[in-house]
Amino acid sequence: MTSFSDLIDGYRRFRQNGWTSQRERWNSLAASQSPKVMVIACCDSRVDPATIFDASPGEMFVVRNIANLVPPFEATPGRHGVSAALEFAVTQLEVEEIIVMGHGQCGGIAAAMNRRFEDAAPGEGGFIASWIHMLDDARDRVTHEHGPDATHELELEAIKTSLVNLRSFACIRERIADGRLSLRGAWFSIDAGKLHVLDTATGEFKPA
Repeated sequence: MTSFSDLIDGYRRFRQNGWTSQRERWNSLAASQSPKVMVIACCDSRVDPATIFDASPGEMFVVRNIANLVPPFEATPGRHGVSAALEFAVTQLEVEEIIVMGHGQCGGIAAAMNRRFEDAAPGEGGFIASWIHMLDDARDRVTHEHGPDATHELELEAIKTSLVNLRSFACIRERIADGRLSLRGAWFSIDAGKLHVLDTATGEFKPA
């Protein structure tokens, strides 16, 4: 298990090797950031987007949360963390692509499927239940079609749900309409190490 002291050791290796060897890049990043891609991924420790896409610092604007979900546009008072990140990426950084990336063996998706935290209080699973409540309709669709054990199908459907919700933001719709922004979906298999990309024409996920 990695402890804080292990992390400090890792920082020292990075400082000695990665940071020093790319000093010019870090100086440039200190002045500004200009990523072309935003990735919305799960906060699962096994699916780091930078590792999977072999990306360098500054290349991706990343938001991670339980089950890689995007809530629909809402103007009600609240702590809209994902919406704020979207707004910043789209209107300020002017990213050109948004990728929603799900993965296999997702605990958030499994919890949505088996309604594990449905009656839990905040601090004991209630926050999780409120968040994955966004997948209720998707869960009903996949269980109707595939049965009660369709966790994998819900992993894929959750990506599509987030893509639909992205389009509920006016700033995103406008940029899609005039060609400044594209939306993409992807699913990563942890055990196989394979990435599957959503074919928007067929609605199927195909190996990259």
